[in-house]
This record gives sequence, structure tokens and C-alpha cells, in this order.
Amino acid sequence: MFSASGASAGVSLAGSEGDRRFPPSLNGDPKSPCTKAYKAYVAASGHSAYATTPYSRVVSLYILCGARLNAPSQKVAEELAMKSCQATRAHYKVTNGGGCEIAASK
Repeated sequence: MFSASGASAGVSLAGSEGDRRFPPSLNGDPKSPCTKAYKAYVAASGHSAYATTPYSRVVSLYILCGARLNAPSQKVAEELAMKSCQATRAHYKVTNGGGCEIAASK
């Protein structure tokens, strides 16, 4: 006997923006790492998440992001996307501009 649920039951999440918490700020440059990451997130067929720093003209002029594609669950995807975004902040030694937040997950 075989049993499956969610995305593994043959329901593809590809093309879905999932649960959007806020619209991610993308600069429109198709070569931008965050634009690429968001497009990959939308195209992913399994549980995925996209995390980003919120854009604020007053505080920052940059956006940092992280994503996790095709994770075992939406919760795991969110946790790993947050870790990815936070690692990017740490790598670039960003101390202002707001922390990472989940912008969308599915």
C-alpha cells in the first residue's frame, strides 16, 4: 500500500507564490542574486521559502535574501531560508537595515 500527502502526492507547487507575507523588493535586474532566488522559489515544485531583509529607503539601499527550495515541509523550508538570509547578513557584516523575514513560503 502506498500513501502520500502534500507536494509528494503529485500536487506541484511550481508557479505558485505561496503564502506571501509581504511583497519582496526586487530591483528588476534579472542577474541580481535576489531576483534569481525569488524566481527559483516561484518555480520550485516542492515546499520552499524566500526570506529577505525588508526594504527601507531611510535605513538601507540594499536587499539581502535567502531561499530554500524543495524542502521536506513548509516549516523546514522557512527555517532554512531564514538561516540562509542570516548567513548572508553575517558574511557581509551588515549591522543595520533590518533583520531577515520570511516574505513568502509554500
